[in-house]
Amino acid sequence: MSFRQQHLLGIERLAPDEITTLLDLAEDYVALNRSDDKHSEALAGLTQINMFFENSTRTQASFELAGKRLGADVMNMAMQASSVKKGETLIDTALTLNAMHPDLLVVRHPNSGAVDLLSEKVNCAVLNAGDGRHEHPTQALLDALTIRRAKGRLHRLNIAICGDVAHSRVARSNLLLLHKMENRIRLVGPPTLVPGAFAELGCEVYDSMEEGLKDVDVVMMLRLQKERMDGGFIPSEREYYHRYGLDAEKLAHAAPDAIVMHPGPMNRGVEIDGTIADDINRSVIRDQVEMGVAVRMAAMDLLARNLRERRAAEAAA
Repeated sequence: MSFRQQHLLGIERLAPDEITTLLDLAEDYVALNRSDDKHSEALAGLTQINMFFENSTRTQASFELAGKRLGADVMNMAMQASSVKKGETLIDTALTLNAMHPDLLVVRHPNSGAVDLLSEKVNCAVLNAGDGRHEHPTQALLDALTIRRAKGRLHRLNIAICGDVAHSRVARSNLLLLHKMENRIRLVGPPTLVPGAFAELGCEVYDSMEEGLKDVDVVMMLRLQKERMDGGFIPSEREYYHRYGLDAEKLAHAAPDAIVMHPGPMNRGVEIDGTIADDINRSVIRDQVEMGVAVRMAAMDLLARNLRERRAAEAAA
């Protein structure tokens, strides 16, 4: 299988064939997760440590479930009450981790680049579960798998990413992945949240939902990242919903078979109407959650294979 990475730190470093390899393997894990026996031995004998410096119930639960279904010994470190809060540096944390001999380290951190730094200091495979405004690679991969399963392909689609693009690491990772797979990307939202500079990334930028959603195949809504805003980016949530919240009237401008996505957690009545979110004919939001476990299983499986190969080569040298 074509996957050459030592870590999964971001989409930017992945080649299209590596993305395809990971998604193909994830398909196998979708089938496993839907079977009566959901257990695999792919990570048997390996230790997975989850370090979440930011709260994220959904992502942490997904990684924990993925590791356990693959047979790993999984440990969640309570970083909110850890020595980091007492002044320990990230480098000291890495040295402590090395003494525990983990094999897979899953990290979410509020600072961009922190996960990359850890990967340089630990003797294991590192997976980025979201770092600041930088990247969230497994979210983009699970979104890609969801799109591919719903539309039958992941190439040459018209995809609108709507809402708070400026503060979203999910948007950045999706932009990178979808461009690599030759899709046409539109960014839709108010200029304060979708600056015109994004056009330099090869995207079409719209401040009108009606224009931005015209004939698109995929509508990907984003959560307002209020915790990362330090100013008045929107006049009010009510006004934001009126202009940019996805409802039936705005969705009518998309292709008749367009799917609706949201990375969660959703703010109903702000980014999306509840009726649209729950529409089983258009919404694939629940599918995204299911694909998340399968994609994370595939990512850890592939990284573990490469880790074992490196260790075997080092032992033989």
